[in-house]
Amino acid sequence: MAARPDIAYTVRRSNRARHIRVVVDPQAGVEVVLPPRAAEADAAGAVVELRPWIERRLAEHAALRARFERPPGTVPYLGADLVLREEPGRTRVHRRGDVLLVPASGSPSAAPGPEGDVLRAALERWYRRAARAEFGPRADAAAAALGRTVTRLTIRDQRTRWGSCTAAGALSFNWRLLLGPQEVLDYVVWHEACHLVVMDHSPRFWALVEHHLPTYREPQRWLRRNGAGLHL
Repeated sequence: MAARPDIAYTVRRSNRARHIRVVVDPQAGVEVVLPPRAAEADAAGAVVELRPWIERRLAEHAALRARFERPPGTVPYLGADLVLREEPGRTRVHRRGDVLLVPASGSPSAAPGPEGDVLRAALERWYRRAARAEFGPRADAAAAALGRTVTRLTIRDQRTRWGSCTAAGALSFNWRLLLGPQEVLDYVVWHEACHLVVMDHSPRFWALVEHHLPTYREPQRWLRRNGAGLHL
């Protein structure tokens, strides 16, 4: 009989999956994606087989969380810490200086539960509104400097993708960038805006990015090393 894994994991079936796939996510933990006809036991077998790799990934995520540890009762915003202040009866997050007025339902860093989920959802809605206000003017200014126009701006929530650009001039950005330094947000804006001129990642594209943002390499490296830690 095959050994049972002692690593906690969840199983998700996907009609698009052709092979068994194991994903280690900083927030969701270990997930095994099964093709439609795969047996449940195949998930346990995959976790046993990939245990050394899974443990390395979990350790990396733990180290990343430690680097992003912040004072209790605060959330990050473009390099600063905003203090959470609970108000009974409040359902919508509101910023007042360096304070966020939030629903009185605990901290987003608390153990998962209905109250923490309510607060986390309220905070995410606020971050999405704030993201539109932060990205909109920056994207419009960058596009104008390139002689282009942003036709549509979308705020998204994706695990690993920070921005995108279409040939029609539509830009999208991940609200989680607000959890990192401002320089990283500015880099992603210029990266996507330059795609309005050059759609690929050719030397011409990177030369254009460097022309408008000569310091782009440092925030680019920061995002590669730390992007997986940008979570509430």
